[in-house]
Amino acid sequence: MSTEHPFAPYIRLLGKGPRLSRPLTLEEARAATALILQGAVEPVQLGAFLCLMRVRTETPEEVAGFALAVQDALPLPAGLPRPDLDWPSYAGKSRRLPLYLLAALLLAENGVRILMHGAEGHTAGRLYARESLEALGHAPAASLAEAGALLETRRFAYVPLALLHPRLQEILDLKALLGLRTPLHTVARNLNPFRAPAALMSVFHPNYRALHQEAARLMGQNAMACFKGEGGESERRPDKPCLVEGLAGGVPFSEDWPPLLAETAPPDEDLSPARLAALWRGGWSDPFAEAAVVATAALPLGLLGRAGSQAEALDLAQRWWENRKAAAG
Repeated sequence: MSTEHPFAPYIRLLGKGPRLSRPLTLEEARAATALILQGAVEPVQLGAFLCLMRVRTETPEEVAGFALAVQDALPLPAGLPRPDLDWPSYAGKSRRLPLYLLAALLLAENGVRILMHGAEGHTAGRLYARESLEALGHAPAASLAEAGALLETRRFAYVPLALLHPRLQEILDLKALLGLRTPLHTVARNLNPFRAPAALMSVFHPNYRALHQEAARLMGQNAMACFKGEGGESERRPDKPCLVEGLAGGVPFSEDWPPLLAETAPPDEDLSPARLAALWRGGWSDPFAEAAVVATAALPLGLLGRAGSQAEALDLAQRWWENRKAAAG
């Protein structure tokens, strides 16, 4: 008689049928993910687990348990600087330049330490953070220690997902094999690998805002903001109202940000990273793109204690951008 595999109970909980199956608790998801990260799961088990979770849609408890297991498995070097803001970037852009990168760099230029983490290549036809950041002079960190050094010297570091844990990139790459997004596409936004006190994240589907908000609360996150970003990245559309759901002092909140512009702009025909660099360095100007940078940079300023109101946050971000343009010109 064969002995049941230790991972089998987690698959059974998810897949016993409409009456007997149920979502995993936070601790069950944490334990199951620990086995995955240890390489103690067979490929067929991993595929079944990911598909069962994806079909039903992840719960906040499952997202929190998965993310906490990743944090458990991530050995941070002693003395690693703590970022002020965690900024996940996993969606990629297909219609507009990744202007959120300029918002992040604008914040870093003005004293906010930002840890950005992401992955690329899992969806065809999209421009991901890594390529654009390299054009802006920010190569990805080659180690966690180097990421810490970059946070000290440049107040910005980009860490590829594979550097956090190689198994995570393997799971993300299963999309091409399974034909489905894996739960990691959702969980990645809550990873916060360097345990920043504040996090800025975005969703493509609005109903996921509350999921990330509750997962962050379950993880003990103190401050976070989640909104429907342009193309799924943490980039605010300046021509649209923006509903933000998050945590302040660990307490859930919801607030509306009104549009900055009355008119929209057509999608970008040229998604060249060089064009993004030209906007950053003063070689090109565009009112819509610049409004997107300012609007995005303003969103986390309240969480970071830099502004007491939306108007104050927008004024500060606008002033930083104008100072950068003047210096570049």
